[in-house]
Amino acid sequence: MRYLSTRDKMVRVTAAEAISQGLASDGGLFVPEVLPGLSLKQIETMCPMTYQQRAVYIMGAFLQEFTMAEVTQFCNRAYSAKGFDTPKIAPLRELTEDISFLELWHGPTSAFKDMALQVLPYLLTASLQKTGEEREVCILVATSGDTGKAALEGFCDVPQTKILVFYPKDGVSGVQELQMVTQAGENVGVVGVEGNFDDAQTGVKRIFGDAALAETLSQRGYYLSSANSINWGRLLPQIVYYVSAYCDMVNAGRIGLGDPLNFAVPTGNFGNILAGFYAKRMGLPIGKLICASNENNVLTEFIRTGVYNRNRTFHTTISPSMDILVSSNLERLLFALSGEDDVQTAAYMRELSEVGRYTVTPQIHREIQSLFWADYCDDEKTKRVVDATHKKYNYLIDTHTAVAFDVLNHYRHDTGDNTPAVVVSTASPYKFADSVLEALGESAHMPGLEQIDRLAEVAGTEAPAPLVGLRGKRRRFAGVVHPKDMIQAVRAFLR
Repeated sequence: MRYLSTRDKMVRVTAAEAISQGLASDGGLFVPEVLPGLSLKQIETMCPMTYQQRAVYIMGAFLQEFTMAEVTQFCNRAYSAKGFDTPKIAPLRELTEDISFLELWHGPTSAFKDMALQVLPYLLTASLQKTGEEREVCILVATSGDTGKAALEGFCDVPQTKILVFYPKDGVSGVQELQMVTQAGENVGVVGVEGNFDDAQTGVKRIFGDAALAETLSQRGYYLSSANSINWGRLLPQIVYYVSAYCDMVNAGRIGLGDPLNFAVPTGNFGNILAGFYAKRMGLPIGKLICASNENNVLTEFIRTGVYNRNRTFHTTISPSMDILVSSNLERLLFALSGEDDVQTAAYMRELSEVGRYTVTPQIHREIQSLFWADYCDDEKTKRVVDATHKKYNYLIDTHTAVAFDVLNHYRHDTGDNTPAVVVSTASPYKFADSVLEALGESAHMPGLEQIDRLAEVAGTEAPAPLVGLRGKRRRFAGVVHPKDMIQAVRAFLR
């Protein structure tokens, strides 16, 4: 199977090349030239499998130049008892007769990014070998909170790699920041950025597009790649948990094989929900993909109107991993729904860069609305949802999950569609202990680790071991740069 660039489909590379490069040379994103089909018989075959086996089954279809033995080894190592605190890896928590929560935060950093970033280092290092790349790869990451720590953890001391993470200095939770700045490893670096996530993400994209820098780094024996969801190797593993959740719903008797299942997804950079779109296109019986945003509701407006407009006020919210106005992965959706029209897709991206907005064709907009439904939830409502869910169901959720749960309820009220649904739960509530405590009516005016202790006491649950283990760790990184100085930070890191 070959992979195409969304901006020039004449660019065709292998899976190993797509994963090792991360971003196409023309600035486009790599997509598979064809999606493997997924029949009901195949889904039935996967129902009795472990999560690891399901991952091999799905990912192997996209990685045809990798042997099944290689993919099996990658998945068994990535989704092991060493890294995940449950053998289910991505368990379902039944809340009501027709609503379940897909808990994607049982990995080493307590967030859903672990589902991809535990396996990506294996995919990348194997890809380097397959492509004959002798230079050392430097992974550049812009993070709104969770990707940074998960990538640092995944690539820590991995041979032939370095990783540098940029995060908005005042745009992540205290626990998220502590996770990053205390990261161990000889090949890691962390830098705060003055501004928001979009500033950090734009800065990283600018670095990738700097030909002079690329030449300088190449002479030093380095090249740049990405662990953000712009890298196909990051996005592919996310398709797995949609299929796995469907299988588990069938196993539990919550749906019959072939019945539709809706998913409500807290959405920022559009990678998580895009994986659900790909699963649906492959043949998974997904009904509606419910796109949940916080007050940075650019995606809500886009899905409702067909106009993407990033020219708006940026809000710093209590669901910071969704504080994004430029959703990079939307480019892959536009390419797919335009009939793989690379010229049109490139034009949309050029308009976004030059004027900050674009309008899709009526045909694309109709198809988007047939697949997705969107709404948003502000901070005050998010807090009420966290509190009400804990009081009514004795179930503690984080602020991002609360946004998705609220938007699911909006969808059901507005459409009357009570199809069984899964809320994609993207982080442990303990990663956002300050906001969750306040939602429960408690004070959060204390250091981050004390917030974790207090939340455990109030909720009567145990905090994840990786977060408790932050206690006593030394802060290794304290640098902060202006977005225009990010390139100097890369030069210094790779000097």
